[in-house]
Amino acid sequence: MQKDGEQNQLLMMPRRKLLSGAAAMAALSLAPGRLMRNAQAQTAAKPNSNFGGVQIGTITYSYRGMPGSAEDILKYVLESGISSIELMGGPVEQFAGAPGGPQRNEWRESAAMDRFKALRKLYNDAGVGIHIVKFGDIGDKGMSDGVIDYYFNVAKALGARGITREISDEAAIRLAPFADKHKLVIGFHNHTQLRPTTFDGDILSHSKYLGINLDIGHYVAGNNLSPIPLIEKYQDRILSLHIKDRKVNNGPNMPLGTGDTPLALVLLMMKREKFTFPADIELEYKVPQGSDPVAEVKKCVEFCKNVLA
Repeated sequence: MQKDGEQNQLLMMPRRKLLSGAAAMAALSLAPGRLMRNAQAQTAAKPNSNFGGVQIGTITYSYRGMPGSAEDILKYVLESGISSIELMGGPVEQFAGAPGGPQRNEWRESAAMDRFKALRKLYNDAGVGIHIVKFGDIGDKGMSDGVIDYYFNVAKALGARGITREISDEAAIRLAPFADKHKLVIGFHNHTQLRPTTFDGDILSHSKYLGINLDIGHYVAGNNLSPIPLIEKYQDRILSLHIKDRKVNNGPNMPLGTGDTPLALVLLMMKREKFTFPADIELEYKVPQGSDPVAEVKKCVEFCKNVLA
């Protein structure tokens, strides 16, 4: 209850001052709610494609045929509702200002990491992690030590957990000491040539940082076998999965859930076993007329979400 003196002070207050004070009090009373809504809106604007503990991502290749700058790709990823990506080297180096032609390798050997760190910040601020970078030629014959070191340094500047390339025994031998030095994983990607015993050989023996980027759709098409035993066997060496749906007998790529790849069983196993490697959508089936890669990747995300919910 107000005292008489306080009541008199209010009565004597000029009308304009009283009204402005009331407006300020009203604004203050609304501020916490407004601030909360703004914070919620900012949080809601960032994607989250971790479903049931399984991180669903994608690879740049999913958006082939569309403008492909790093900024373009970030836009597509956000529209797809995805929060992590295997980013291919082309847009990465374009963003950093790499020259074309024979000058590129010379540039690589002396390139500063500032632009790559800026690219990481651009993606991270939008809610997207760059968990892998693909440099498909890393370790190829004739590549200098300086360029190999550059690739590893770029991956670290981007915050990636590893680098992917195609399976190669020669590259494994060449890259092993660099992987040990940088403590960063090289993930070997397969097409239909992968057999159940391929990784029983020497390819992973040269370093604990040599691993597997397992394309389960290609594996099914090339072997007519489930990839689940291979995943169980090499779970500690898997950097990531590429998820797509293919028919057996080297059959075509299909929309998720309509081919012969046991996608749902793989995703549920990842959830059950709490595997921490990501499952990256690689859109390879033909985009239907009237659609586009972004819309189709969104369908793939929904398929994974529905399985893992």
